[in-house]
Amino acid sequence: MRIASTQFHATLTRSLELNQTSVSRLTQQMASGDRVMLPSDDPIATVRMSRLMREESIIGQYRENIDAVKIRLSKNEGYLSGMIGDLTEVHDIMVWAADASNTPDDLKAMVDSLVALRDSIAYTANTRDQEGKYLFSGTLTNTAPITVTGTTYAYAGNAGEQKVVVGNGITQTVNVNVGGLEGLLNKMNQAIDALRTTTTTSSDPALRTLIGETMTMVSSTQDQLAGKVAKLGGAQNVLATLDDNHANVSLSNKTALTELGQLDYGVAATELSGYNMALQATYQSYSKISNLSLFNVL
Repeated sequence: MRIASTQFHATLTRSLELNQTSVSRLTQQMASGDRVMLPSDDPIATVRMSRLMREESIIGQYRENIDAVKIRLSKNEGYLSGMIGDLTEVHDIMVWAADASNTPDDLKAMVDSLVALRDSIAYTANTRDQEGKYLFSGTLTNTAPITVTGTTYAYAGNAGEQKVVVGNGITQTVNVNVGGLEGLLNKMNQAIDALRTTTTTSSDPALRTLIGETMTMVSSTQDQLAGKVAKLGGAQNVLATLDDNHANVSLSNKTALTELGQLDYGVAATELSGYNMALQATYQSYSKISNLSLFNVL
């Protein structure tokens, strides 16, 4: 049977192209370490890897959110703890003022310290972040939470919650409002005015009652703020646990991606050797057959 020269050339050329394509693909895989270079290399693995990478991207965003929330909660906790410290000093001064042995001058000497502590508490309540947003005004972050008109303090924020997604269906409140603090500040103003203008000792019934009311309000406000601090601490612990869970899932995803997409160099090297041998055989066959003619068999 005779084989036409054109058919012979086409067959060998096709064989060379197939083997060369395979060699090129294996070379690229070995250079990159990736088994799947194109979706057609392994369609099923490609779909699985796509899902894993999408999940990994989402988990990465959750972890970034958690990091930002933890910083915000830590700052809030620090500011609230500072206010609790100021209130402790106010309470100590009120206990001192309740001592009936104090003279009017002794009571007046307490005014400057109380004014400084009142202003410190109000200033901390109006703290803003690096973007100029108020931390303790609920969702009205462009509005100062504590305002003062004359000598009267008021709360201008709301009780709205700012929530951040930190997991699948999980959100975390990141803000704290200081609603109710204005009542304490106004009560402190009353006590300051009474001490500044007093002409009697703290045994005076009206003054003694005002001092007692101020002490009670200071204690209740301390308890409220301490409750908020405890809540913030608990939230940070929960976030740390959640972040660890995300890290474990991320590690599992990365392991699966490696198993699905990583090249087995041993298998690849064996295949590459086989294709190179096939190429060499094809070239040698092509060379020898091309030099044959009918006269070789006569």
